Amino acid sequence: MLTATTFTDAPGRPLLLLGPSIGTTAQTLWSAAAGRLYGRYHVVGWDLPGHGRSAPATGAFTVADLAREVLALADRIRPGESFGFAGDSLSGAVGLQLLLDAPERVTGAVLLCTGAKIGAAPAWHDRAELVRAEGIEAVVAGSRERWFAPGFNGTEPLIAALRATDAESYARACEALAGFDVRDRLAEIAAPVLAVAGAHDKPTPPDSLREIADGVLTGRLVVLDDVAHLAPAESPEVVAFLLDQHFDEQRAAGITVRREVLGPAHVDRATAATTPFTRDFQDMITRYAWNEIWTRPGLQRRDRSLITLTALIALGHDEELAMHVRAARTNGLSDDEIKELILQTAIYCGVPAANTAFRIAQRVLGESP
Repeated sequence: MLTATTFTDAPGRPLLLLGPSIGTTAQTLWSAAAGRLYGRYHVVGWDLPGHGRSAPATGAFTVADLAREVLALADRIRPGESFGFAGDSLSGAVGLQLLLDAPERVTGAVLLCTGAKIGAAPAWHDRAELVRAEGIEAVVAGSRERWFAPGFNGTEPLIAALRATDAESYARACEALAGFDVRDRLAEIAAPVLAVAGAHDKPTPPDSLREIADGVLTGRLVVLDDVAHLAPAESPEVVAFLLDQHFDEQRAAGITVRREVLGPAHVDRATAATTPFTRDFQDMITRYAWNEIWTRPGLQRRDRSLITLTALIALGHDEELAMHVRAARTNGLSDDEIKELILQTAIYCGVPAANTAFRIAQRVLGESP
């Protein structure tokens, strides 16, 4: 039986389950990110067998077995109800298995630093035998190297959790990963999936997460620059922001519209670059500008683009103007209509402002679509 840690006790709110990487615990991996969530959820983490508060494994287990244990945990908390799921590495694999085996129960998933297949089976079997022969200490140095991006200062609590892990349970978790491969089943997954990669991640590099995002029916990929394999601990502010974007209804609607209008690449770069200093601002514009204003039925998106372009030209917001010229095209405005708008602003906003706008628009409209 998997042992749970409650991060946010909100029984009337949607259930959100958080899963750890092999060798870590829910507390050490997720506590910082869980504490930074803005959305309202009942947040519960769980520990792998022999990790953290969970009892050691009594026998072999598979990723599918872990998925069934997570469902049993969910039923102990909210019998029969659906839930959101986020998991790193091995628990990301558990998330994929849940999406395949119990699609009616999982409303959506954020899968971090993981893969539809992780590593090669012989390597996992070799690591299992190494730990059985020499104990957990034999994998500490390698884990320290794989887990963290350069400059990360919070390594010691995670390494301490690894050292406290039951060796046989760790070995059996390695063997579970050796037998996991759902690459040929990704197209069966219909629930929305956010795949989060670390740019410095060696065990599950960005291409591993891209395979998931491209393979499921509704997938999105975000790559975090200063992260390796333990994204929730290495970048808790951004991970919390991403979870809110994915699971909170208002924020999810806002990020969908923002990506549709400004383009997925721009929005995902802005999201990945979020810091504790900028997060409140990014959250505000996602909820208010893109959810409450851009989704109102009173104006079509092309009309909102016309208004936005005019305001940006009048106020001299040139960097934003370039972005919204691209958005205007996305929203159905022709190059001729954008030209006419800028001509109009020459009369009412001033020739110098229009001259700058023409220069910016000509450059943007000359870019390849």
